[in-house]
Amino acid sequence: MSKTLNLISKEVSECTKCSLATHRKQPVFGTGSVNADLMFIGEGPGAEEDRLGVPFVGRSGKLLDTLLLEEMNMNRSLCYISNVVKCRPPGNRDPKLEEIDSCRPYLEKQVEIIKPKVIVTLGNFATRLLLDTKIGITKLRGETYEYLGCTLIPTFHPAAALRGRAGVIENMRADLCKAKEIING
Repeated sequence: MSKTLNLISKEVSECTKCSLATHRKQPVFGTGSVNADLMFIGEGPGAEEDRLGVPFVGRSGKLLDTLLLEEMNMNRSLCYISNVVKCRPPGNRDPKLEEIDSCRPYLEKQVEIIKPKVIVTLGNFATRLLLDTKIGITKLRGETYEYLGCTLIPTFHPAAALRGRAGVIENMRADLCKAKEIING
């Protein structure tokens, strides 16, 4: 499995299918266990991720690590973390449809190889893409969905919690507890 992921990662490192490749320092493919029962999918790399080549290592990643440990008694090495787009959009703008479409096959291959029991989508972009909807995260979270044979649990992006939005951390905690129940169930 890791050999197959390594081949896809190499393909991503050479990818020029969209304009994001011209702005990146390096692609951010994904990190974690290829045998993970839990997979997180975010929107795209930020500046720190682009610099280091690892997803969720900035402030949002530190919050995700804390919540993962506190609610699931798990560290990031036991799950798999990736993003919808593998290269940082300039100025941290939202990814464009053609950029998302260029990266989607890579993400689908990651899910098919890892075969997690639970996917937790972090924020609107990942949730809307995987559920093929225009409905926002506030209305979608709190429920479970099916995606490629996995249980999908939408939750807020950690950046929303860092901006101090009321109730976000509590909702994220509840969503991670739900993920833990499904994994251990």
